[in-house]
Amino acid sequence: MTDVKATGESGNLVEVRDLKVHFPITRGVLFDRVVGQVKAVDGVDLTIPRGKTYGLVGESGCGKSTLGRALLQLTRPTGGQVNFDGVELTGLPPNRLRAMRRRMQMIFQDPMSSLDPRQNVESILVEGLQAHGIGADRAARRDIIAKTLDAVGLPKWALSRYPHEFSGGQRQRIGIARALVLGPELVVADEPVSALDVSIQAQVVNLLDELQDELGLTYLVIAHDLAVVRHISDVVGVMYLGALVEEAPSDRLYREPLHPYTRALMSAVPVPDPEVEDRRERILLAGDLPSPANPPAGCRFHTRCPWAQPTRCADERPALRPIGESRVACHWAEQIASGEIRPHKVTAQIVRPEDEGETPGIVSAPSEPGSFV
Repeated sequence: MTDVKATGESGNLVEVRDLKVHFPITRGVLFDRVVGQVKAVDGVDLTIPRGKTYGLVGESGCGKSTLGRALLQLTRPTGGQVNFDGVELTGLPPNRLRAMRRRMQMIFQDPMSSLDPRQNVESILVEGLQAHGIGADRAARRDIIAKTLDAVGLPKWALSRYPHEFSGGQRQRIGIARALVLGPELVVADEPVSALDVSIQAQVVNLLDELQDELGLTYLVIAHDLAVVRHISDVVGVMYLGALVEEAPSDRLYREPLHPYTRALMSAVPVPDPEVEDRRERILLAGDLPSPANPPAGCRFHTRCPWAQPTRCADERPALRPIGESRVACHWAEQIASGEIRPHKVTAQIVRPEDEGETPGIVSAPSEPGSFV
């Protein structure tokens, strides 16, 4: 099969512009009608330099995994562009997109459910090689598989075993091997260690780091564990309700977060020193993540933001703008950083789901004591 060669000449392997993924909400008895849209991803811009790691963090339900799947065209975007090494993926016909998939692979979150329990390891790994016509015969393909298993730290005898015969960490190594066996350039790792024991997480993260150095891989690592992202990422993007709210080099983001939501995430990371832990600022957000089917107007974080102001926040959506090395979607980021704007207590706002014949509404609930510390 003919591979699609690179046409891009920039240092960025991936460029995403105004990416949107909306899922229709249907209702009806005999005939479904569209009554709304779940805006899982709503206008994301990001770039991933070749050979680097982009970490994507945020609360569950913010659209991280959907963004990763849309980048690989596993979920077709509603709008926007995904440029991979100079090739625009969103408009590719199926045959050319299939050829591109050899260069883009994914590591899934659950190493058990993502592996077919009826196939042994050799069958799982050889499937991609056969689909893309790699290897002249079975012996050549088995040689490629054996080298890949060795690269991820699994013995050759594992080829005849089945997924249930391995531990969680070993199953995740099989998942990594399945992604690497085709020789990809981009790997999207969706929560690659969240289902593993803490003792195994470090081994898998270090393995990904070593493979990047050896093979020149480019990673998009999706995670909610901020410690994992900090260890492996060069650049970190923070998502909230389908959009990026902050993006910065890893060291800068952890040293000086600028967006209020990023500050809240960082304050939740435990510090091993008990004296520092007792003294440091803690930000407890009021309320739950709003529904992506009915996001707040203006800044989507303003309903939970301790720094929200009466002007602009509720009626004007902030753009992701550069501030130093960072990009921040906040109207008041500079004033918050300088201390000119001080935090205040927040009254939780509960967004009521849309009912038949009714318009969505917002119900106010009193904040609990200590909602901001």
